[in-house]
Order: sequence, then C-alpha cells, then structure tokens
Amino acid sequence: MTIISLLLLASLLPHLTFTARANVGIVNGREAKPHSRPYMVSVQFKEHHICGGFLVSDRFVMTAAHCRNNFPALTVVLGAHELQRKSENLVRIKVESYHQHPGYDAESLNNDLLLLKLEKNAQLNDNIKWISIPTEEGDIEAGSVCSVAGWGRLKTNGTASDCVMETNVMVMNNEKCESKWTKTAFSASLMMCVYGDGGSCEGDSGGPLICGDTAVGVSSFGDPDLCNSPELPEVYTKISAYLQWIKSLIGKVN
Repeated sequence: MTIISLLLLASLLPHLTFTARANVGIVNGREAKPHSRPYMVSVQFKEHHICGGFLVSDRFVMTAAHCRNNFPALTVVLGAHELQRKSENLVRIKVESYHQHPGYDAESLNNDLLLLKLEKNAQLNDNIKWISIPTEEGDIEAGSVCSVAGWGRLKTNGTASDCVMETNVMVMNNEKCESKWTKTAFSASLMMCVYGDGGSCEGDSGGPLICGDTAVGVSSFGDPDLCNSPELPEVYTKISAYLQWIKSLIGKVN
C-alpha cells in the first residue's frame, strides 16, 4: 500500500467509524438486474462509497442526514451497477448545496433526511431516471411487500458489494415496531419499519424503500450489532411525513 493510500485511509477512518446503529449492503439478497433501478445513487467521499441515495428529480438526490457526517464535500455517482467498472457510463456530479432537515437530531436520528442539490441537472437516460415519492401523507399498510437495494455490506462486518443488491421486505405494524424499539427510539409518525429474510446493512443508509413504483422510505438505522436482526427491525424515515419541506426545496413532487 502506498503512502498516499495509507494517508487517505487514515483521513477516512475518523469519518467511517460513525455509529453502526446509524449506518444500516443488503444481506440475504440477490444481485439486481443491471440498471433495473436507474434511480439508485452512490453517495461518495473521495470516490469511496459511504451511503446510498436516490434521484427524486433531475437536480436532487434524497439520502439520510446522518450520511453527511461532517464530510466536507460529497459527490454522487449516477447510472452505476458495478461501482468499480470504469467502462460503465458512470456519471459523477458534485453536490452544490446540502439541505438537511432542520429538525434532524444526530442522537435520536429523528428527521434523518437530507436533500443534495447537484451542481448541474442529471442527463436522464435508460440508466439514469428519477423515482416518484408519495404525493400525500399516509402509512403503507402493514404486511405490504416492498423492496430495498444498495451497495452495502453483504453480511454483518462483511465486505461491501460492488454491484447493486436487492431484496424484498415486508412493512411491519407500527405498534409492533414501537414495542421492539421503544417509543424513545421509534416515532410512528415519522418512521416505518420493515423485516424479512434479507435487509439493509452498513453502507445501505440513505437508500430507498420502494413500494410499487414509489420511494416511501429512506434507510436510517437498525440493530447496531447485527444486520437484518430478527429482534430489532430496520427503521426507515417516512418520506410522506416531510412532503411540505421537500416541496419547499424542489418544487413539485414527482
């Protein structure tokens, strides 16, 4: 390893050790069909993947607020399936401005939502498209089958995936989730829970929870010691609770 790469690693370490509870690849998943999720975004620092995200307009990426984590400058990569393949037509765009929800609390992870305004509009094509978000507030019915995707770790403390992985999950009843996480950690009005054979892991934070053709949640936190824990379900920021704030920044909601 060169001195430069060692220095880079050393500079990354303080940033990459933020709480596991907050940074919930996909475990027990499958490789997604390349570019079948053209809204997926890799949020990066110095060309290292740190979080997922998704395109909600041609100028804005939605992700989790905890993904900012004091990084001085983030970039986003659009149109990727395999992050390491230089032959792919990856599009890297710098972030022009960061719009963290004003009520974000780094301790409780309440309002864990961040909009990234890109330096320029994304050029949409077959591999780069935005995804719709809810148009009105409301809960997704418990038991609904939805999906999650990302480039995160493939198992607890395992290696990250180079390809987009995906898995199906089920929406959990709010009361059941609250009983597992307690009212202190889980807010039914602002969050939602999912569970299943597979789920998110470190590096998937900020990625979308997709129900039908709509992104309804943003991956926020899970069990600090075990990805896809049967005891502590994964928690997602509920997008529909924030529509007024989102519209104030990006205009109309897709």
